[in-house]
Amino acid sequence: HSCRYALVMEGRDRMTRPHVVAIIQGRMGSTRLPGKILLVLGGRTVLANVVARVQRAPLIHDLVIATTTAAADDVVASEAYRLGVDVFRGSEDDVLDRYQGAARHARADAIVRITSDCPLLDASVADLVVDRYLSNSGGLDYASNTIVRSYPRGLDVEVFSAAKLQEAARSARAKSEREHVTQYFYNNPTRFRLGSVEHSRDLSRHRWTLDTPEDLEFMRQVFDRLSITDASIPSFLRVVEFLDRHPEISALNAFVEQKPLDAYH
Repeated sequence: HSCRYALVMEGRDRMTRPHVVAIIQGRMGSTRLPGKILLVLGGRTVLANVVARVQRAPLIHDLVIATTTAAADDVVASEAYRLGVDVFRGSEDDVLDRYQGAARHARADAIVRITSDCPLLDASVADLVVDRYLSNSGGLDYASNTIVRSYPRGLDVEVFSAAKLQEAARSARAKSEREHVTQYFYNNPTRFRLGSVEHSRDLSRHRWTLDTPEDLEFMRQVFDRLSITDASIPSFLRVVEFLDRHPEISALNAFVEQKPLDAYH
């Protein structure tokens, strides 16, 4: 009887557990480094690196690539299909609407927002943010490790409910809020319950995102020196330890400034 009860409770838990879907946004257009997500690092594309890392996060159940309907992004869709990943194609400029469409397509309850230009993403960090969102006793609308930056830029993870995404899509009017999926959340902190995930050590000086030729050289050095491949994905703390010993590599892109929000498309 106890075994039967356990199976019934497990079945109920599965029915009530939210369906957590990672949506990776990506397109070929990039003013500073065109076609960056299909460049090769560690023997595979940047997009393939990001996908492999997301797939290692146990709390993420499903994965969708959200690209645009533009002909230039046919190659993004082809790469996603080659990787065995589902694709949703939507507006090039209204990324908020594209995300909402991808969430509906995947029947998501909770969305994990990931960008496709972060090939050093760590699955354990993604799980920390997902767990923060799921386990909060009072309930959260949004959780991330970007409200207070303490992780390297390039380990960014944001989690929010599909219902709140729909609310943002209905209410957001500013162009920047349509181009940046989550800006409406943190522009309205009294309307949404926000949760922050922070590391015990401030590592925010590290830049691990791919946006310029200098970023690419940094990534190539890290991937080559650490022999990062599909079968060997180091934790972010191992990368930090390596860079602490080799500050000259961090210096390759330390001066690169992040584009302001209103400069993205």
